[in-house]
Amino acid sequence: MRYNAGNTMIFRHTYHDLVWIDVERPTHEEIRGLMNEFDISPLIADELLTPSLRPKVERYDNMLYLILHFPALRSGHNNALQEVDFVVGKKFIITVRYDLLDPLHKFSKVFEVNSILDRSDIGEHAGYILFYMMRKLYTSLGHDLAMVSERLRDLEARIYKGEERQMVERLSAVHRDLLTFHRALRFHKPILQSLGKVGEGFFGRDFGHHTDNIQGEYYKVEELLNDQRESLDDLRATNDSLLTTKTNEIMKALTATNFLLLPAGLIVQIFTLPAQHTPIIGKLNDFWIIIGITLAVVGTTFTFFKLKKWL
Repeated sequence: MRYNAGNTMIFRHTYHDLVWIDVERPTHEEIRGLMNEFDISPLIADELLTPSLRPKVERYDNMLYLILHFPALRSGHNNALQEVDFVVGKKFIITVRYDLLDPLHKFSKVFEVNSILDRSDIGEHAGYILFYMMRKLYTSLGHDLAMVSERLRDLEARIYKGEERQMVERLSAVHRDLLTFHRALRFHKPILQSLGKVGEGFFGRDFGHHTDNIQGEYYKVEELLNDQRESLDDLRATNDSLLTTKTNEIMKALTATNFLLLPAGLIVQIFTLPAQHTPIIGKLNDFWIIIGITLAVVGTTFTFFKLKKWL
């Protein structure tokens, strides 16, 4: 079920006696309504109104409160980091966000279909909804990193095709995306470890297996992210090396060309001196003689450079 309240979007999903409420950009009135319906602590309610700077997990008498940030690399999002607040009770889970989060939207479709067909293996408490939700979020991050991997392979091919200069900006864009991933996920490990402890205390020891599974999904993303960052560092080093080599070759060619033309310019300057008795000047075919001398000097210099392998 979906409700619209101004810019706020509220989605309510039910499965047997379990309830999932997904709220985007909540107002004071919506938060107050959730407080009354689910007996949410005023401390949690106050934090749900605005984004938080740091992730955390806390246990209350009747619920768990979890804050995590996820990277958003696709277009259409207002921020590079997207926050999700999870309020989890025994029979309900509330997710509060401040922008569209694609994995949660897709999860809601799966949840609705499974609820209608009554074929889901969702357990008897809302912790299992959190488990499947978190797995979906980390799986989606893995897909995003797989797309980054495709970009890196494309950039590698173009680097070795001689497009080093054009790849500098593209490599920087990939670096920005991976940095966004790192900033979003750097606090997930200790938070998930804490979630494992408080989750077992709140839902029972059997739930520890599911929190371990969530951590396993996170470790997959972390390992893939580290691999991507190492690959990017190698590609940037290779690109910089090739670009430096190409620049040095250009500078070498320009310097050699300058040295080739220097004797020719010197000869021309000598024959243009305002002297009373300049040799060759005034004789028959003097122009062609001077041209011949100039070409001979340039040819000799060029041959010398080739023998020295300066060209």
